[in-house]
Amino acid sequence: MNESLSRLENQYWNSREQTLEFRHRAAIDLVKEKPVLDLGCGDGLFLKMLREKGVAGKGLDISKIAIEKCGKNNLDAMQFDFAVNKLPLDKGEFPTVVALDVLEHLYEPEKLLEEIYRVSGKYLILSVPNFSSLPARMQMLIGKIPENNRPKKGHVYWMNLGIICNLLEKTGFKIEKIKMNTFWNKGLTGIFMKFGLKLFPQIFSLSFVIRAVKIDKFKE
Repeated sequence: MNESLSRLENQYWNSREQTLEFRHRAAIDLVKEKPVLDLGCGDGLFLKMLREKGVAGKGLDISKIAIEKCGKNNLDAMQFDFAVNKLPLDKGEFPTVVALDVLEHLYEPEKLLEEIYRVSGKYLILSVPNFSSLPARMQMLIGKIPENNRPKKGHVYWMNLGIICNLLEKTGFKIEKIKMNTFWNKGLTGIFMKFGLKLFPQIFSLSFVIRAVKIDKFKE
């Protein structure tokens, strides 16, 4: 097990609980087939959302503390380090695999995507923050470290739309739908931002939530 990552995640979950974010709301709307495997489930917020919709879900997370919190809510979750180990699941076992804000924490996200391809029956739903967003660029311009690059975030692989699209294509997935959120989204400014989001998602999106489907040419 990656002891440094485990320690970091235990410190995080020891003092915090997940709050409902754009990625959770977007991802739950993208679920089409069940049951669902939630990788990096944390304290089980998304698993609870699935349960409320009548969808069976199983979670994996490296943090012992996070899994203990799942247990207190009677959620099906187990401690497992999928950053370095193959997923303890059979080929095509879960019709849908979910990985929300997970890939940017891995040095080799492609390996996990290959494993997801193996255990997914059809769909992958994932989210990643956009490291190329306008706020990140502005913070760098004035000499500040962008929020997503700060050490306590645990981000080691910088993601943007081009990178995630390339990773998905290489590992056998085709993007079916993308949801994005932007900033300063109220009033006239909001109208401009939403227009910019459609034209330049690399700049105006804060994050991407994607549903991808396995493609036949990568059949095992």
